[in-house]
Amino acid sequence: MFTLGALAFVVAGCGSEDAPPNTEELAEQLADKRVGAMDNFTVGTQFKATQELTFDILYNNHSFYPIKKNWLFWSELTKRTNVKLNPEVVPLSDYENKRSLIIGAGDAPPIIPKTYPGQEDPFVSSGAILPVSDYLDLMPHFQDKIRKWNLHADIDTLRQADGRFYLLPGVHENIWIDYSLAVRTDILDELGLEIPKTWDELHTVLKAMKDKYPNIYPFSDRWGVPTPGGALLNILGQAYGTSGGWGYQHAYWDAKAQRFVYTGAMDEYRQMLEYLHTLVKEKLMDPESFTQQDETAIQKFTSGKSFVICTNAQTLVNELRPPLEKLNPDARVVKIPPPLGPAGNVKVGTRLENGIMISSKAAESEHFVAMMQFIDWLWYSDEGQEFAKWGVEGVTYEKTPDGKYKLADDVDFVGLNPGAKKHLQQDFGFSNGVFAYGGSTQLLQSTFSEEELEFQKVVNARETVPVPPPHPFNDAEREQATLWETPLKDYVTQQTLRFILGERDLSEWDDYVKELEGKNMNAYIDLVNSAYERYKKEHG
Repeated sequence: MFTLGALAFVVAGCGSEDAPPNTEELAEQLADKRVGAMDNFTVGTQFKATQELTFDILYNNHSFYPIKKNWLFWSELTKRTNVKLNPEVVPLSDYENKRSLIIGAGDAPPIIPKTYPGQEDPFVSSGAILPVSDYLDLMPHFQDKIRKWNLHADIDTLRQADGRFYLLPGVHENIWIDYSLAVRTDILDELGLEIPKTWDELHTVLKAMKDKYPNIYPFSDRWGVPTPGGALLNILGQAYGTSGGWGYQHAYWDAKAQRFVYTGAMDEYRQMLEYLHTLVKEKLMDPESFTQQDETAIQKFTSGKSFVICTNAQTLVNELRPPLEKLNPDARVVKIPPPLGPAGNVKVGTRLENGIMISSKAAESEHFVAMMQFIDWLWYSDEGQEFAKWGVEGVTYEKTPDGKYKLADDVDFVGLNPGAKKHLQQDFGFSNGVFAYGGSTQLLQSTFSEEELEFQKVVNARETVPVPPPHPFNDAEREQATLWETPLKDYVTQQTLRFILGERDLSEWDDYVKELEGKNMNAYIDLVNSAYERYKKEHG
């Protein structure tokens, strides 16, 4: 079994009076918290509790595959691990808000999944969640993945000022790019156009579509609620060398200057907004794209009232193609590689996925060690990840002689078995976003169609932008930063939309930057850079 010291995960004396325990101290602390735990739990071990256990878990209920008590996932999980999960069910649309409320009230269940890196920050100073990096000795599979895939720099981005991290992230072997644009290729063929490779080429394509179909907006987008342009600005920002939408971070790492700059004031951010404003001004993009509900955007696309929309692999197969082809059997739509922009032939991403926070109360339980072993097996072992994704061999899938996965004939998933009577997520509970994410590239791509594999081949040939260095705030800095971040983010979001829609002229950009300065932008960035310099000095 790997030790904390061997992987240098715990950083002692990092500005915290309460230094992380060493291996011996940890063993002593947990001596009476091993009820149900295995004595010899190592890499490759099938976890099975030594007595029946039940763990409460916050559950993000996805509307496409709403939770069912009779899913095979639940019964098979108990059969394999001797653990039952008791889900506290929260609708996907209200998950983040409900999660914050129950943690703040001290009512959170011990296992709090579906938490993206950075979302744990508000709960650190209160002590409501565990510094999970203190307990990695209990998680051999997690440690093994970090070591094998050299994920140390990625993990470092999670560290707080005390050197610890408080989120167990999902981990990928390689960066995975999924979101991009869906484009009607039958319309491209009709116009004699190629799939656009750059955002400038997309502009040309949209103009040609508008010329042919003057009464429509060629591009009408989804995922604008609650974050205007959530997916689009995220994709476009990466092409322009900045961040936006879902991926917006206040501080953007300027590799040339070796310092952080404020994202919403970057010239690259302005250029991105200028591009979108041009699309709106020329009536190439539906101005409702940034505020309409997903269902409305999808209906416009599938009824032929638009030809371009943001997508990922699953929504392409599940939500766009079936209704589109039902109304128009000759229609064809593909997910194109994210168009390139001024930043060049790059891909931006992280190998960290949404992950798990552990309620601090969990550490008081006599079953704590067993719970951590269970989490390590289900979310981080090869066997647990295979189970969560594919289900039960002989029931939901088979393995071919060459080791590839094949869905059972009566089971469909992402269009791999169109027409099958059962669905891997809806009828069995597997490939559930609460439990199935991260893992090896081979496992990740095991459900990819040939079309998606080609998409990944193009994207993976691009140069990877390195992850930014850590800049963790101490408690006082975090408290101050939180006071500044909300009004700054709200103002950037508000003015971003105004600039795009032409409600504010981009000639007022300098005034806008001054307004951000009035909301403590410079003080905020000084705080970030000061935290970065301190971390670099203390940890190299």
